[in-house]
Amino acid sequence: MEKVINELEHTSWFVNTGKVLTSSDGAKIELWEFVHEKDEVILSQWAKHFRNHYCLDDEIDYFRKGYGYSRAEYLNKIKFPDKSKTPGPSIRAGDFGEILIADFLEYVLEHWVPRTRYGDKTIRNESTKGSDIIGFKILDDKSDSPDDTLSIFEAKTQFSGKNPKPRLQDAIDDSLKDYLRKAESLNAIKHRLYYKNMFQEAERIERFQNLEDRPYKEVNGAVAIFNTDLLDEILISESKTVHHPNHKNLILIVMHGNDLMSLVHELYRRAADEA
Repeated sequence: MEKVINELEHTSWFVNTGKVLTSSDGAKIELWEFVHEKDEVILSQWAKHFRNHYCLDDEIDYFRKGYGYSRAEYLNKIKFPDKSKTPGPSIRAGDFGEILIADFLEYVLEHWVPRTRYGDKTIRNESTKGSDIIGFKILDDKSDSPDDTLSIFEAKTQFSGKNPKPRLQDAIDDSLKDYLRKAESLNAIKHRLYYKNMFQEAERIERFQNLEDRPYKEVNGAVAIFNTDLLDEILISESKTVHHPNHKNLILIVMHGNDLMSLVHELYRRAADEA
C-alpha cells in the first residue's frame, strides 16, 4: 500500500530538546533540533510545498513558455537562488531558514502564516526585503480579542564555515528593525493577498493594522539555525536582548541539524526536478 502522509510531514522533524540556555541578560533560549531523514515520500511532498513559495504549480507553465524552458530550467534559472555562484548559496540557506521557521511558526506554534514573501521575488540571488516571517492568531474572526496575536520572527542561518558566528545576536538585532517596518510589512502582505484574489484573507490583515484602536498582543522572535558542528552554546549565551523594544515578549530559539547545506541543495533539486 502506498504511504499516505500529510503534506507537511517534515514538521514532525522539529524536536524540542528540552534544554534551555540563558542569555547574558537573563533571557531564556530554547534549543531545538531538526532531525531530518532520507524519506523519499516526505522529501518529495516537502519539495512541492517549498517550490510553491516561489511559484505555484499551476502557474509554472504560463511563466516559463516565453523562455522555452522546461519547468526545471525555469525554476533553476529564473526563480531559485543559484547553487554555486556567489551569493546564491547563502541566499539559498537564508530562504530555506525563513521558510523552515515559517513552517515552525504555523505548525508548531499554531499561527496563520500567509506565504506571500517569495512569489514576486524579482532578483533570485538577493534576499527579500522586509520582516522575515509574520504569523497571526485570531481567536474569533467576528470579534476582536486582546489575546489576538501578531508574531514577527527573524531567522538567521549558518550552515558552513569553520568558526561559529553570533547568528542569534544577528537575529535579535534585525528584529529591532521589525518595530519600524511592521506597518510596511503588513501592507505588503495585504497587497499580495489582494492581487491573488484572496480577499477574505487580505481583510484579516486589517485586524493588526491599528494597534491603538484595536489592541492585540505583539510577539517578536529571533531564531538562529546552525549546522550541528557549528553550534556553540557559550557564544549563544553571550547574546543580549535588553535593547530590544519588545524584549519582554521576545522568543529566542536556536535550532540545529546535521548536514543542513546538503539538505538545502537536495530540497531545491527536488523542487525543480519534480515540478
